[in-house]
Amino acid sequence: MPADQEPERGNESAAQAIEMLKAVVDGATYDAVAARFGVTRTAVERRIKAVAVRLSKTVGIEGLNTEGVAFVQRLRQHRESILVALAGFEPLAPFGPRQHRVVSSEEITQAALRIKARSARPWHDQSLFYMLFATGARPLEIARLEVRDYLGPDGSVRRVSELRAEAAITGKSRPLYFTSTRLDDALAAYLRERIEQGLGIAESGDYRGLDPRSCLFLSPAGLGFAIKPYGEEGQRRYLCRPILEAYRKLFRHADLRDVTPLSARHTVAARLYERGADEEQVGLLLGINGRSAVRELFPKHRPAMSDLVRELV
Repeated sequence: MPADQEPERGNESAAQAIEMLKAVVDGATYDAVAARFGVTRTAVERRIKAVAVRLSKTVGIEGLNTEGVAFVQRLRQHRESILVALAGFEPLAPFGPRQHRVVSSEEITQAALRIKARSARPWHDQSLFYMLFATGARPLEIARLEVRDYLGPDGSVRRVSELRAEAAITGKSRPLYFTSTRLDDALAAYLRERIEQGLGIAESGDYRGLDPRSCLFLSPAGLGFAIKPYGEEGQRRYLCRPILEAYRKLFRHADLRDVTPLSARHTVAARLYERGADEEQVGLLLGINGRSAVRELFPKHRPAMSDLVRELV
């Protein structure tokens, strides 16, 4: 494509994202909008959130902040404000795929050390941090993990486990691998603390003396992360604000700027690609169906041709 056609393509993408947002606030579902524009449901959700966030930051929407734009119900509650803001909104950049930072191994090592030094619950928080990068699971899925998912009855780590269907956001089970020495060490220390503090204890000696159906991560009061349903009736949509806030706090402790739980999933995908994984394997681990969806959500890094051809002989 000629260079002079790129701005036109970007404007078209932005205009389409705005039309998607209008359709959703007018009552259309993500699925209906996806069918109308010939894209995936995830693409619709991502694009309208991008528009709404930019609207809120650059134009301002009365009664709506950037924390609220992720939820359809709240968007619809502020329909009039959004339409008024759109009337005077001119996007300065195309709404293309957001670039998510890939975190290096060195950064993860330093981040974990900072978390250990600054946290009031260092082993719990280190384990929570490592879990993102060791499994690629989403925060809500991590909040739903139970002791039995990580440990076998004999107390050994389940190296090849399973994310139960009721724990997975997609409602479908998938493989879950616990093969990180760093995660093992942090979780071992944290689970010992749980036993010492009497949190989620079982009467038998199985599962290292822990209740196998207790949440893997518990508060000092022995409670798991609170999960609440949201969205329209009949939808399987849940929100866990406490674990999202926990991760925001951990990233602050770690001095990791511009890093989110989604950045961790992109980091996992990048590591898998580096080791020769294909889209199917990446999708299986991250819970994404279809190679095309994986390519859209977690594209491979494409090196420049100048780097590819350097010193071929």
